[in-house]
Formats: sequence, C-alpha cells, structure tokens
Amino acid sequence: MTVSYRNYELNSEPVSSAAVVPARHQGPYARYGKRAVDIVLVLLALPAVVPMVLLFAVIIALDGHNPFYTQSRVGLNNRVFRMWKLRSMVPNAKEKLGQYLSSNPAARAEWNETQKLRNDPRITAIGGIIRKFSIDELPQLWNVLKGDMSIVGPRPMMTEQRCLYPGKAYYRLRPGITGPWQVSERNQTSFAARAIFDEDYEKSLTARTDLQLMLKTVSVIIRGTGC
Repeated sequence: MTVSYRNYELNSEPVSSAAVVPARHQGPYARYGKRAVDIVLVLLALPAVVPMVLLFAVIIALDGHNPFYTQSRVGLNNRVFRMWKLRSMVPNAKEKLGQYLSSNPAARAEWNETQKLRNDPRITAIGGIIRKFSIDELPQLWNVLKGDMSIVGPRPMMTEQRCLYPGKAYYRLRPGITGPWQVSERNQTSFAARAIFDEDYEKSLTARTDLQLMLKTVSVIIRGTGC
C-alpha cells in the first residue's frame, strides 16, 4: 500500500456498529479456497491441539481460575461473534486495568495509542507463558471451524474498538488467528495502524500470501514473541 499511515488515518471514517461495508471483488481463492483450507488445516491440527489445550486448561484450573475465556469480537461484515481463548488474565481484568490506567499516566498514554501494555498487570504467571508462545489462542480453532474466523486474517477487534479503527478492509475479511499485523513488530505500532496491514492484506490475498504468513507465524512462536 503506497498511501501513508497519516493520510490513511485522516481520510478514513470509523465504521459504526450498524454499518454494512460493501464487498470488493475477490479472486477464487479468497471466495472459496481459503475457507476450504481453513477447515482442512483445523481438522489436521485437532489431534495435536486438543491434548495441549486440555493440559493447559487443567494447569489454569489448578491455579484457581476458569480455564476458558470468551469475549465479543467483530467479524466479517461487521458481525459480532464470541471468541474463545485460554485464560491468561485475572478474572477481574477490566476493573484492574481501569485502576492501573487511572493511577499511571504513562500506561494510559500507551493504552490509548496501542490498545496494549508492555507490562500488563492483568496477566497471570501461567498467562505470561501461554501468551508468549500464543498457546492461549489455540481454542480459536473452534471459531475457525465455525466460520467466525480464519487461520490467516486481521487481528480480531473488540466491539468497543470500532470507533478507533480508521479503515474498512477489516470488515470484508474474517479475522485471523495469525496475520500480517500479528507477525509484525506489533507492540511498536498504534492500534489505528492495523488498518494499513489489513488493507495491504486484502489487496494481496492469495494462497501464497497466506502460506508465507503461516511460515512467519512459526518463526514468531519459536522465538516466543507472541503477545
């Protein structure tokens, strides 16, 4: 994408919760092949993934927490769905975040810019481990199987973040477990900058692009740079 992030952000209006974003022309892979690949890959991964998820679910439960966590996210065509994860944060995470941000102006500025914190007080000890290697996201394969998500796509957006997102490409794609933003230096970019990643991905969506992003994801997991 040749347009700069600054111009892109200024020239784009956030999408409301009721808005429908017109679809763009898509090639055969985007229309049919991508969904078929998702289903095949999930079915192939299940024998290895299910035991791993159950193992960490037991570990989290022994730590005194409900092992699974669900949250409303925005998906294809602006439709809200419930996304599954292994719990990596304390149960009262929202309240703890509010208290932390109100007493820490630097953290508030970081959150407003990126919607993430480098030093997040909500994350549990086991949560830090499973987030580092993206194990907490394995239950999202269920969302992929249902059609809420794709293996590769934009980072799933929370419903309250729609007013912060300046693009429209996100709403024409299924959000992904991995994707261009997820394998980038994502702690160093603003939340609004995701729109550029999503726009570029939509324009270059091919089987080759998805394969390249999956291979990059393996590198991210091995290096333990997930977040």
